[in-house]
Amino acid sequence: MKLYNTLKRKVEIFKPSNDDSVSLYTCGPTVYDYYHVGNLRNAVFNDTLRRTLEASGYDTQHVMNITDVGHLVSDSDEGDDKLEKGATREGKTVWVVAKHYTDAFKNDMVKMNVLSPNGYNDMKNGDNYARATDFIDEQINMIERLIKNGFAYQTKQAIYFDVTKLPSYGVLSGQKLSDKETGARVDVVTDIQKRNSHDFAVWFFAVGHFAKHTMQWDSPWGRGFPGWHLECSAIIHSTLGDPIDIHTGGIDHIGTHHPNEMAQTEAAFGHQLARYWIHNEFILVDGTKMSKSKGNSYTLKDVTDHDFDPLSLRLLYLQAHYRTELNFSWDNLEAAQNRLHNLHALADLRWQSQSNGVHFNFESTVNHILERLQNDLDTPGALAQLSIIDTTLAGRVIRTSDRSSFEKLLQFLDATLGLDLSTRADTNEEQKKQLLARQKARDENDWTKSDELRDDLQKQGISVRDTEAGQIWSRI
Repeated sequence: MKLYNTLKRKVEIFKPSNDDSVSLYTCGPTVYDYYHVGNLRNAVFNDTLRRTLEASGYDTQHVMNITDVGHLVSDSDEGDDKLEKGATREGKTVWVVAKHYTDAFKNDMVKMNVLSPNGYNDMKNGDNYARATDFIDEQINMIERLIKNGFAYQTKQAIYFDVTKLPSYGVLSGQKLSDKETGARVDVVTDIQKRNSHDFAVWFFAVGHFAKHTMQWDSPWGRGFPGWHLECSAIIHSTLGDPIDIHTGGIDHIGTHHPNEMAQTEAAFGHQLARYWIHNEFILVDGTKMSKSKGNSYTLKDVTDHDFDPLSLRLLYLQAHYRTELNFSWDNLEAAQNRLHNLHALADLRWQSQSNGVHFNFESTVNHILERLQNDLDTPGALAQLSIIDTTLAGRVIRTSDRSSFEKLLQFLDATLGLDLSTRADTNEEQKKQLLARQKARDENDWTKSDELRDDLQKQGISVRDTEAGQIWSRI
């Protein structure tokens, strides 16, 4: 299997630490608002990676965090905590806001057919997500190590990580610290005791701007709350152990969040955080940058309110390589939904095989699709293999002897692409009788009877089309 490693800036052959298992960490949501279509692309990318790893025979231990404290509106440790901002906006407590948007996120993942993490079991909340607020002690312990090792210092406002103490800082982005310092804005630094503009907070004290911060915990240095970057390092160390095999995220994390994670782990424990760093590209909306001010920050509810299947959105993401920009538009989504309907019609052929149907080597297709996915998650190439089948079987049905291998292909597609093709049901007994009656009516040139039966089946969600192989049905 080959993956593009941001750390090395090239596609590499993937070799996990253990031959048959993989440790995977994916950055999760900050639960102060709904996931938008850009966030959802990241979720599908992470899910496709995990599914491909598992299809390749790896036992994958997957952990994802829930950021429910400490994520400020700026990566430069400036502004309000996003959870506090959400609570103020809605007139609710931060805990109510965090639970609401965590539940909304989990519901979105179910609708998008995204697998839940399996590397951590949160007994308190009854799910598999690692919430930052449940790892406060672990984060405090990590700060203690950073201070002891000489990488962190305390001011009246916060405890900061001193980036100048770690020579490798910034290796992920490829930007030297001296270059970043040259372009830094000194006017955004509000803590005059901060040594360097790119030092980042690992603990904020409940003083000054954060004196009334709702979420506070005791620490050896005073009451406060952890910085955003710290949670991922602490959660990984506590659940998967470091170094892990793969860490993922959006490309917006390459410049600050992920370098800060890396620095914390290296400074605290003396080894790297992850061996492979994989990032997905941004999404555009109607060819422009997505933003709430433009009114184009669409959520999954917006998608379903437009009568689109969530799996059509999933398919739209899969049609583009994860390292390329993707343009979301309602027209593009409609095209993806039409393609999904074609795949549904293809999947429905599993119930309509004939002894004289078309022979197709479905086993070979499985291998070709897996090869494309193992080549840096080439999902467009994988979908192209399905187009070959669709073209070959256009207006025809499969040979009865190939039905078993066709069903295995559908199950494989569900395991890797998550499009729920193998779960489509057969017609019931009454519908089968209607289909036979309609075919008989056509054989006898009773077009009125044939049309009546077709219309009745249509009302039941069964579309019928007439081909050289006879009538072929598909669920609408």
